[in-house]
Amino acid sequence: MKLGINGLGRIGKLTLWHHVARKYFSEIVVNTGREVGRSLEDLASYIEKDSTYGHLSTYLHGYRGGRVIENLNDKEGTMTIDGVPVKVLREARNPKEIKWREEGVRLVVDTTGVFRDPQAEPDDPKGALRGHLAAGAEKVILSAPFKLKDKEKGFPEDSVTVVYGINTEDYRPEKHRVISAASCTTTCLSYMVKPLLDHFGADRILSASMVTVHAVTNSQSVLDRPPKSGAKDLRKTRSIFNNIILTTTGAAEALALVIPEMKRIGFMAESVRVPTVTGSLIVLVVNLQDESLENRITREVINGIYQKAAEGPYKPYLVFTMKQNVSTDIIGYPQAAAIIEGAETHTRTALARVDLSKACKGLSPEEVKGLSCAHVEVPVTQAVIYGWYDNEFGSYVNMLGHLTVHIAEKML
Repeated sequence: MKLGINGLGRIGKLTLWHHVARKYFSEIVVNTGREVGRSLEDLASYIEKDSTYGHLSTYLHGYRGGRVIENLNDKEGTMTIDGVPVKVLREARNPKEIKWREEGVRLVVDTTGVFRDPQAEPDDPKGALRGHLAAGAEKVILSAPFKLKDKEKGFPEDSVTVVYGINTEDYRPEKHRVISAASCTTTCLSYMVKPLLDHFGADRILSASMVTVHAVTNSQSVLDRPPKSGAKDLRKTRSIFNNIILTTTGAAEALALVIPEMKRIGFMAESVRVPTVTGSLIVLVVNLQDESLENRITREVINGIYQKAAEGPYKPYLVFTMKQNVSTDIIGYPQAAAIIEGAETHTRTALARVDLSKACKGLSPEEVKGLSCAHVEVPVTQAVIYGWYDNEFGSYVNMLGHLTVHIAEKML
């Protein structure tokens, strides 16, 4: 079976690395949509070298590895990478015009980040995710969260958001043709939240919030530049070199698609961009209702939940460690969607005083007066959990690769 990859940016290039190493697909067809450099040799050089992860040959075979990109044919756009045939299409940028049908490609991963609306029709003049289907693909995976233009219409019947290992069973081969692999942040967050839900249930989680301390991305500016006409966020065009930049994240919205129980829980998600090339951190704050002060939720309880989950149903994608890490320690960390730094888990328990006259909606003033007490005190524990993730290769691209192979297997 052949795999199509649309786009060769950060996620596209590393997706190519992943599948060359994995060797599940018989051939990989990459669409760049334009000429790259002066020849195919220049594109091969771009594929081989990476400023963050080093050389492809070293990734595949260690420091003794030699040249892995061979048999370049500029006219045909073909090469072999570590024995895997790779063909490069350099003509069409609009998905509906890419020659997937002619190349025999049935499954496409779109990594451009441009075509995110599952509602958009294939013939949209600006291009659309469904254009891949019109061009011959049977299914398309988006390496980003869906972004609906018309939220009132909702998601099409044949679309689904999946984080591999969390809600993989939501993907139904006979129904779904357009699949979102969510985002790097949602992937990590899912593996941080799900063990807590499994243990406590949604009713005992009163509220939650998170902030991701996130590495820079290509959507940001290297140096300061003027904002576009009508731009609301003036920070997006400030330099990534020497700034901590407040921004937004759709992780809370996407998390509810992956874990529906989160719709019942008050949840907020924020994002801060920092001047690192990759390696990000989620700080998750969860407010939990205790059974009693004598049986309170402690740091050891929280860490025990994650350790059990990491050794059980979420192995190897959830990792629990008591080591002290910095962001570079988790770059390229194989397989891990989330790395819980248990040494930094904190809990604090207190009594929350609840006014029943305000909490018990529907009761008349007379009924409230009839209660044995006007106030109750509820033990509540606030837990702070730290989860690392390599927002490029180590976490997201590997999890995207697992999902891609899972979908491919269902197509056989």
